[in-house]
Amino acid sequence: MKPNRRPLTSMRSEETISQLADLFRLMGDTSRLRIILTCLHAPINVSDIAAQLELSQSLVSHHLRLLRAARIVRSERRGKQVFYVAADEHIQCVIEDMVAHIGEPDDSEDED
Repeated sequence: MKPNRRPLTSMRSEETISQLADLFRLMGDTSRLRIILTCLHAPINVSDIAAQLELSQSLVSHHLRLLRAARIVRSERRGKQVFYVAADEHIQCVIEDMVAHIGEPDDSEDED
C-alpha cells in the first residue's frame, strides 16, 4: 500500500523544491542508488553492503552518512554493529514507482 500523498500544489515553495532536488541528486549517484536498493527491504550492515556491491567500507560509510542526513536511510544499532534500512515506505515507493516507469513501453515513438 502506498503512503498518503500530498497534492503537488502543496509542493510549490522554493524550500520544498530545493529539498526535493537535493533528494533526487543524492539518489542520482549510481553508488548511492545501489546502496539504497541494498537497504530497501531489510536492515544490512556496512561490511555486508560493501561486500555485495564490491565497494570499500569507507566509501559505503561516506555515502550512508549523506543518505542518513537526507533521511533516505535510517540506522539501527545492534550491539557493536550498525544496520541500515530505507527510512520509510516513501523511499521504497519512489524507487518502485521509478522502476515501474522505466519498464513501461515508450509511447513517444508512435507520435512521430
